[in-house]
Amino acid sequence: MPGPGDSLGGRYRLEDRIAAGGMGEVWRATDTVLGRPVAVKMLLAGTAGEASFRRRFEHEARAMAALRHPGVAAVYDYGSTAEGAFLVMARIDGQSLDQRLTERGRLSPAETMAVVAQAGRALHAAHRAGIVHRDVTPGNLIVEPDGNVVLVDFGVARSATSQTLTGARNVVGTACYIAPEQVSKQVVGPAADLYALGAVAYHCLTGAPPFTGDDAVTIALRHVSEEPPPLPPAIPAPVRELVEQALAKDPGARAPSAAAMAAAATNAAGGEAAVRAALLATEPVTTPIPRRPSVRTPVDESPAIPAGPARWLPVLTVALTVLAVSMFALAAAQWFGWLPAGRATPSPTPAGSPSPDGLPSVSVTPSPSASTGRKPPPATRTRSPRPSATSPSADGSVSPVPSTSVSPDAPASPPPAGPSADAG
Repeated sequence: MPGPGDSLGGRYRLEDRIAAGGMGEVWRATDTVLGRPVAVKMLLAGTAGEASFRRRFEHEARAMAALRHPGVAAVYDYGSTAEGAFLVMARIDGQSLDQRLTERGRLSPAETMAVVAQAGRALHAAHRAGIVHRDVTPGNLIVEPDGNVVLVDFGVARSATSQTLTGARNVVGTACYIAPEQVSKQVVGPAADLYALGAVAYHCLTGAPPFTGDDAVTIALRHVSEEPPPLPPAIPAPVRELVEQALAKDPGARAPSAAAMAAAATNAAGGEAAVRAALLATEPVTTPIPRRPSVRTPVDESPAIPAGPARWLPVLTVALTVLAVSMFALAAAQWFGWLPAGRATPSPTPAGSPSPDGLPSVSVTPSPSASTGRKPPPATRTRSPRPSATSPSADGSVSPVPSTSVSPDAPASPPPAGPSADAG
């Protein structure tokens, strides 16, 4: 048999095995061409190698592919490999009735009738297409989240209370729910599916199939020769009558059709609305979800930096404030005289103009060497002429005495010769 990751027909990639039995396996898979989830039913090479079985399997695959009903899993493809034949079906998401019974033990009469009503309608659609399921079990009934019941063809599934009958020629079915005519190798028709559905209803109401035993053959023979234990007295009369009719040994004593059985189950449940409400009331999705403690998301306390031109506004404000304070401090310092006084620069006075004291001004020009750092030569001072002194002459007139300009560095010159005594 193939394993996870293998490809069938170059298109269907196997993922994990859902169930296994004496006839083959059922796998979760993916249609790599259309990218959708599918279920692949693989038949063992020995079973698929029988020409009659293989022809019947292919015929039913073609008929199921043409069947469209919300209560029947659609068949997409059929093929064969060296390991055997395979059937590709829609993968239904939900909870199988087998799993629900394992969790809860039993169902209420209303819930049981809701399952029987919807499964009966799906069987009626298959019977009209000429198909007899022959393996109606709790494992092949899936309850979707919206309460819809879907019949799937996982005929090789096994559970603790459901054993697969193998080893007998042309006997196909699950021992706990198989019809007596299947065990006796008689002609199997739609009535066999009604018996199996009645056995499923019995299991839902009591928590166990109508017959159990140590092996599949023992269980199958009890369906032929024994009557099931009576239902509990608390079961309503319409529900009890429906189940007892479905488990009749004679196929002709059962309901005339799957549609008639579905209508009786709907009435026993209290109407169509009650059928839907009964299954939705037990769905996990309708259970109140506990409130989760709120998780506080850490908040960044750091100030956000504005984007765009506004981000420069704080910088510009600080700069203008500093500038205004500086100008105010400078103005205050000048007002109070705190700034150091600069060197007074004498206003230029024209050469030779009298000074305020009436004396000619003296101009002192610094030597160009002052800027070079060398010692300037001694400055030449020019003494302003003073009023000349008068000396009387011999004839009594007064003549001025010329002023003398003295240079500190010039040698003293002899005074000019005055008039001699004999000049006169």
